[in-house]
Formats: sequence, structure tokens, C-alpha cells
Amino acid sequence: MSKEKNWKEISLAAVPSKSSVSFLTGDWKTYMPNHALEKCVKCLTCAILCPEGAIRFNPEHGQVEFNFSFCKGCGICANECPAKAIAMKIPEEEE
Repeated sequence: MSKEKNWKEISLAAVPSKSSVSFLTGDWKTYMPNHALEKCVKCLTCAILCPEGAIRFNPEHGQVEFNFSFCKGCGICANECPAKAIAMKIPEEEE
């Protein structure tokens, strides 16, 4: 019985046998969304357009949350945010 391969072990251009929910794909990213809570109008455009479902609204905290375990850093959220509350940054720039 062979061990199931993770995304790093799959051949280049191969299709994984599971959805991204089964693989933590967040380490693919170069850029990371930096969310400015004070600018956010909670329109949820970012959550609707995120191709990985890495953004959601948390009603308990009343704010948008990012799951960086699945965020691939594509920047769609930042490009489409009407309030410009999201900026894409290289993680090292944050320090």
C-alpha cells in the first residue's frame, strides 16, 4: 500500500486527487494579503471572489478573516476590494 502524496510530491502539472481543502496550500504564496480592519466596509467582495475560500466573515468578531493555510496570494481580494482595505505584501516587508 503506497502512501498518498502531498502537493509537493506530485509531478509538475499533475492534478491532485483531492480538493485544496485536503491540502494546506498556503505556503505556495509569495505575496500575502494585509487587511486594514479600519478601512474594511465588510462588503464581502473579497470572500465571494476568493478562488480558494480562504476568506470568510466571522459574525462573532464582526470582521473578515483570512485563512493563510489556504491563501495562495493571488491578489484577487486586493484588486477587487472597493475600499482598498487589502494590500498585497511580501511577508518579509512586514517586519
